[in-house]
Amino acid sequence: MKMFKIPGHAKVVKGKLSLLLVLLFLSSNLFAVNLKTNSPPHTVSGKVVSATGETLIGVSIKIKNTNSGTSTDANGNFSISVPDNNAVLVFSYIGFKAQEVTVGDNTTLNVKMQSDASALAEVVVIGYGTARKKDLTGSVAVVGAKDFQKGTISTPEQMISGKVPGVSIVSNSGQPGAGSTIRIRGGSSLNASNDPLFVIDGVVLDNSSISGASNPLSFINANDIETFTVLKDASAAAIYGARAANGVIIITTKKGSSNALKVSLNSVNAISSITKYVDVLSADEFRAIVNANGSAAQKARLGTQNTDWQKEIFQTGIGSDNNVGISGGLKFLPYRLSVGYQNLSGILKTDKLQKTSAALVLNPTFFDNHLKVDVNLKGSMQNTRFANTGAIGGAVSFDPTQAMYADNQTYGGYFEYLDPTSPTGLYALQGRNPMGLLKQRMDKSSPQRSIGNVQIDYKFHFLPELRANLNLGYDVAKGKGTVVVPAFAASNYLAGGAGGLNNYYKQDRKNTLLDFYLNYVKDIKSIKSRIDLTTGYSYNDYNTKTYNYASFNANGDKLVGSADPTYPFNESPKYRLISYFGRANYNFDDRYLLTATLRRDGSSRFGPENKFALFPSVALAWSVKNEGFLKANNTISALKFRLGYGVTGQQDFGRDFGYLASYGLSQSSASYQFGDAYYLMYRPSGYVSTIKWEESTTTNLAMDYGFMDNRINGTIEFYNRKTKDLLALAPQAAGTNFSATAFQNIGNMENKGVEFSINAQPVKKQNLTWDAGFNITLNKNKITNLTLVPNDPNYLGSPTGSIAGGIGGQFTQLNAVGGSRNTFNLYQQVYDNAGKPIEGVYVDRNADGVINASDVYLSKSSDPKVYLGYSNSITYKKWSTSFVLRANLGNYVYNNTYSQAGTLKQITGSAVAYNASANYLDTKFSGSSIQALSDYYIQNASFLKMDNFNIGYNAGKFFNQKVNLQVSAIVQNVFVVTKYKGLDPEISSGIDNNIYPRPRVFSLGLNLNY
Repeated sequence: MKMFKIPGHAKVVKGKLSLLLVLLFLSSNLFAVNLKTNSPPHTVSGKVVSATGETLIGVSIKIKNTNSGTSTDANGNFSISVPDNNAVLVFSYIGFKAQEVTVGDNTTLNVKMQSDASALAEVVVIGYGTARKKDLTGSVAVVGAKDFQKGTISTPEQMISGKVPGVSIVSNSGQPGAGSTIRIRGGSSLNASNDPLFVIDGVVLDNSSISGASNPLSFINANDIETFTVLKDASAAAIYGARAANGVIIITTKKGSSNALKVSLNSVNAISSITKYVDVLSADEFRAIVNANGSAAQKARLGTQNTDWQKEIFQTGIGSDNNVGISGGLKFLPYRLSVGYQNLSGILKTDKLQKTSAALVLNPTFFDNHLKVDVNLKGSMQNTRFANTGAIGGAVSFDPTQAMYADNQTYGGYFEYLDPTSPTGLYALQGRNPMGLLKQRMDKSSPQRSIGNVQIDYKFHFLPELRANLNLGYDVAKGKGTVVVPAFAASNYLAGGAGGLNNYYKQDRKNTLLDFYLNYVKDIKSIKSRIDLTTGYSYNDYNTKTYNYASFNANGDKLVGSADPTYPFNESPKYRLISYFGRANYNFDDRYLLTATLRRDGSSRFGPENKFALFPSVALAWSVKNEGFLKANNTISALKFRLGYGVTGQQDFGRDFGYLASYGLSQSSASYQFGDAYYLMYRPSGYVSTIKWEESTTTNLAMDYGFMDNRINGTIEFYNRKTKDLLALAPQAAGTNFSATAFQNIGNMENKGVEFSINAQPVKKQNLTWDAGFNITLNKNKITNLTLVPNDPNYLGSPTGSIAGGIGGQFTQLNAVGGSRNTFNLYQQVYDNAGKPIEGVYVDRNADGVINASDVYLSKSSDPKVYLGYSNSITYKKWSTSFVLRANLGNYVYNNTYSQAGTLKQITGSAVAYNASANYLDTKFSGSSIQALSDYYIQNASFLKMDNFNIGYNAGKFFNQKVNLQVSAIVQNVFVVTKYKGLDPEISSGIDNNIYPRPRVFSLGLNLNY
């Protein structure tokens, strides 16, 4: 084919072709760019792990510059819809460096996050604000949700039992909702409160009891709690000065987030059963002893049955705990809403607790995050039937030869010993049928409590380092209930009075607070310094109204000695705290740290001259790890030394106006008759005008350590706490006061000890991790002065530890100089060659030839010398298991069941015969009054307990991969190893008198997360 040439056009065509090629190239690139820019939305999924391959749960994943986001599930997986290929995903997780990844055209992204040495900068909630963990100089322990004890939890403090060195948590009983005795580094007082201060989301709680509730903390839904922060030493707690002598526990609840909607459903269903019964005489043994030693009437009344009353009154308890949580964010408004319902029946028949709770949390931000508002609202109401716990002792002592029921309707068909010569038909002051005690007493309550606050935090636009924080909070509660015992013909079933019982009680409590503080934080890089300054004001008002209503019988007749029902008297105790505080933190080059705190508190519980007190503290820390010679060391990942000193106060001693001459309402038994009506009267109360603050001074020396990227870490601390001006009930000289005893400042006490904790991760692989934690605390308590006149040799001490069955209220313990708090003070028992105790024979310790009160001696203490805790957790693929062990060493318990029910007098010493402890077969004691004060009844109560054991399985995702299911099986109170011969060696008072047994609980838990 021949080419045709057009003269003069060759260059033009060539130029046009070149231009055309350039335009085609540009248009193709522009088209490609346009395709990329307008790429359709698509879904990106993947997995997030650590540098070592460990699955990371809960990693926050957000699309940069938007509010859209998600988080990784229990397997580290995520899925998120992105608008286009230009989207950038931001991955963030506490302890790891934030990471940004551009999506591109990827549909799968597997991300490996690098650990951040600055993980120590994680924020810890402290008093009035937060602090970076690496800046802490005081003794602060944090327990997060993943470390909580699991199972059926009716009171929140149970979740950290055994988890924190220096913190002892002893459940008061096995009753649903029962509280705990909590001690941080031992008790610092004698008669004033030894309980720590609780703060929940910035609201300081009043630990006083609420009428109709067994424990004020039972109103808090444990499922809503995120962390516990424990302030143990004075340098950490002094910011709460007036009430921080026994430490502070800060509870932080779960918050909302700006991520996508999340819904969680937790359900725990449980059965509980008694683990051990008091060892008593069998029916045959009882019959043999009564036939050999009883009166003719007692022998004649013996029955033919073999009734185990303990097995009759106890049951298998059933419980369920269900919670729903919804969280997410609406643009600038993160929120969380939760609702919980708990239904527990106790192992003692007729014992039941129903609790409904709700919580709403809003965390909006405004003005480009300069203004933050936290709204926390919590409410809880209970419906409770309290079992008559007198049936526990009754089941130990009631005649085992009798049947449960009798052919009579007068006493509900239950067998009772009848006395035809008595006006009531019953023997006076004698025990009743245990099942009748339970079934025919209706003790119901319906208390309510609400805790809430609004916290407004503003970061100044012109000075962003300065923040103003205003916290307005409340804690209100209403307690009410009735106690009804039906009338049976002309006899009161319980008391022998006419017509039964119908008592109504009511209490209203309203506590309010206002906190305001300014906080200034500035990093001054030029001098390698960081300063953190806080100053503020706190106002707390506490008001409780207790109403005293008339008592009626079941027929509606007012009982003799009761108030006139037309005019219900009420008392309105009220006290107020006003405080000013300041704190300064200084950090130089992340190596040298200083914290200084000063709080001035005023309490209306003290007179004008003693109303205000100053509570200072100072602490120093040296982060050796950040020194040049250790900074590059890969073995040592943390090393810090801390030294602190501070003063804290105590004003919680149960009297609102202990310094002031006042009048109090009399008891119903001391009412005055006008005509046919009886009226409660006001009478003068005892007071001491010079009463003042109890103060505790604490010195703390500690070392924090970490090895191998903190896979091994822990703390060792030495502390010494000295308390002066102890608030205690002291006897008053005759004619000098309106009461035989009154609160006074009477002495000094000292607690010193050592705490050691170590946490380790021996195995850390992709499919297998093993975490373990151990802590031990050694505490020694000593009373150094306990008299108004120093070194008075005639003042022996303050008796305490009353026992049942004694004559005239016998005491088994003595608070005396040189001894520890609640030390047993008894006669030293003498034994025969076979090792059997000889009744009434004791060591003449002063060798004067006479056995009297001068021969009692201070011996063992009810407080343990050593506390131990061990936690173990193993995760393998989708399986996990964990357990918690606790141990107390060096604590002793007085077995009041032995002393009260282990004698022949117990069996045949009354009009009717009673059953006895099997200990009688060993001692054959007759039951002299002095025998109860023998140290024979003091028993070693050291123990090892497994509190909790659980196995969990992550079943994965269902319903189009939107819902994750986890299943767990849990056992609580697994076993106890001890030499103690009673039901349970863990008795906070040291006196074992028919305690409500702690049950073994088997639970099945289901957790659904959407």
